[in-house]
Amino acid sequence: MATDDVPVLTISQAAELAGMHPQTLRQYDRLGLVVPRRTRGRGRRYSRRDVARLLEVQRLAQDEGINLAGIKRILELEQHVSVLEHRLAELAGLIAERRQADGRVFAAGTRGDVVAVPLGRRVNRTDLRFEIEARRESAGALVLWRPSPHREHE
Repeated sequence: MATDDVPVLTISQAAELAGMHPQTLRQYDRLGLVVPRRTRGRGRRYSRRDVARLLEVQRLAQDEGINLAGIKRILELEQHVSVLEHRLAELAGLIAERRQADGRVFAAGTRGDVVAVPLGRRVNRTDLRFEIEARRESAGALVLWRPSPHREHE
């Protein structure tokens, strides 16, 4: 758990840091704007991230003139966007891995040596003959492998 997420502040400490009255924090908790974690005795414990959120609620209300229902919706949408951005980054990574894997072509000689062929480069007989002569092999082979689209998700 990140340091900013550790719930260590009491309601009075969090209220002081946010420049608010503790009753305001209780109201925000009831409305679901900033929901602190609870101790076993049901006491509220706020994290530094909760205090930052309290300050954002205060800024939206005072500077932007947005009512609490509007603020709640904004915060929900920001959280949703954050989740979607994280998922998008994951998917972009998977796509990059897939493209990299799909873009590899290998040539193999009779002795089992494997050579990666650059994407977009065509391998022809003269290339194979050159590789064979360079390695002093008597014969050569070219192996092309691409995963079957039907077996990708097994």
